[in-house]
Amino acid sequence: MCVYKYRVKPTIALFIHDPKCSVQSGNGIMHALNNNYNFKLFSKNQVEDVFFDGVDMIAVPGGFGDADSYDNLFKHNASAVQKFVQSGGRYLGICMGAYWAGQHYLNILDSVDAVQYIRCPGTDTRRPHAKAVDVTWRGKHDQMFFYDGCALVGNQSKFETVATYANGDAMAIIQNRIGLIGCHPEADKFWYDDYSWMRQRWTGGHHAQLVEFVDQLMQS
Repeated sequence: MCVYKYRVKPTIALFIHDPKCSVQSGNGIMHALNNNYNFKLFSKNQVEDVFFDGVDMIAVPGGFGDADSYDNLFKHNASAVQKFVQSGGRYLGICMGAYWAGQHYLNILDSVDAVQYIRCPGTDTRRPHAKAVDVTWRGKHDQMFFYDGCALVGNQSKFETVATYANGDAMAIIQNRIGLIGCHPEADKFWYDDYSWMRQRWTGGHHAQLVEFVDQLMQS
């Protein structure tokens, strides 16, 4: 008799609330990761106490992540997310989701904070609009979709730097069970097509880098 063993995919709880939290970013995350991960969605309404039971990772995508957005959309579930991370769960934040890991929001980082890259010393861009910025991902130069993403600054001995911006600031890091990315590796081709100056920047996307990043985070 043959016995078939099926690999159970890890489950990611993905936050979505359009337009402040981008459906395009959430869809891009699912598009990149759906071969290896299952998803369940949550939004601004307070989740039940058992909602994150059986969840391996919480993911918060890009969007308009100012303080008002956080208070209106995420604060209801902030304590549940903090408890999840403190209990050994993993957190993935991209752009807005990376900002929200910082000290003014979830405050789940150790000796590092998420700050506006466009305001950092030596930055190669000062305007928050769609562009492809120079990054170095695991030692390899690349260009990645950027809007108004964060740099991760602080005690570099406290985290692994996966990618940096042109000025050397960290663009993607893993600290224990928290993974943060300032740019948008989840971007699909239509993101570039939406802007005339970006169409020639599409080189096949960065989903593979996102999969690699999340797989490593899952092992943390």
